[in-house]
Amino acid sequence: MRVLLIGGTVFIGRAVAVELAGAGHELAFVHRGNHEPDDLPDGLHIHVDRHELGSARADLADFSPDVVLDNIALTRADAELALDVLPDGVRLAVTSSMDVYRAYTYVMRNEAAEPVPIDETSPVRDERYPYRGKGNPMFEDYEKLDVEEVYLGAGATVLRLPMVYGEHDGQRREEFVLRRVRAGRERIPIGSGTWLAAKGYVGDVARGVRLTLESDAARGEILNLGETRTYPMGQWAQMILDAASSEAELVRVPDDKLPDDMGLTGSIAQHLLVDSAKAREMLGWTDTDPRETLHRSVAWHLANAPEGASEDFGTDDQALAAAG
Repeated sequence: MRVLLIGGTVFIGRAVAVELAGAGHELAFVHRGNHEPDDLPDGLHIHVDRHELGSARADLADFSPDVVLDNIALTRADAELALDVLPDGVRLAVTSSMDVYRAYTYVMRNEAAEPVPIDETSPVRDERYPYRGKGNPMFEDYEKLDVEEVYLGAGATVLRLPMVYGEHDGQRREEFVLRRVRAGRERIPIGSGTWLAAKGYVGDVARGVRLTLESDAARGEILNLGETRTYPMGQWAQMILDAASSEAELVRVPDDKLPDDMGLTGSIAQHLLVDSAKAREMLGWTDTDPRETLHRSVAWHLANAPEGASEDFGTDDQALAAAG
């Protein structure tokens, strides 16, 4: 297949590109040109800002894709512009987020009100724009429910992704533990650590995307791509330590004393445990044991420390003192 990736050079899209290339598919990347790593699979590069996609209409038509994966549609306007510009008759897929489920509203409120596990038939949020007014202008109009509505109307497949971790992760999902490991901290404050939130290794997610794009049965469907077994955040923190071969001790401290970046280990009432049985049955998709994937991911993140990481552990010391 000729696959056009809108956003495919940084993290999830990059892993999808590697997966697709390994299966023999021909690729084209639509991106701004800010990230073009040497180890990216071969393909055509169309450099254009997302909001100026219309200026690349001729280039998109010349590539004549069989399938388009939109990996960076954040708003209704993003989705509508893409559909206006893309060639007619092309197969469509878009990555979405599990923040569309109503349970996510209760996660933000710290209230328990939704049964788990969540599947594709579970209620979605009845409140829109979850990050509006939170201080990041980029996310003022973010709404994956709007994106899904536009793309589903065009017969696309919607892939709802969990908290994705792995190599090249710009959000640094393991950094809440690893920055303390790098600093040689022997005791790390942690909360109750009971929250269950679906995660997914980037390589497994990429394989699920490829299987989706290759499957006629997936056309027009909504699919969750989350791990089979979800570990509580406290246990996941310990698994990160184990993968880093660290002997640091996780010390239970009062939740109200937790450092900000350890907040996900505190008491969160609503679990975000997700059922992905539909993708497993429809696509034959499987995921890898996280004890294995964490070793790969942690090794990469330890070897590629983020620039400007904070070395201030004053709030850690205060929390540990409160724990005695």
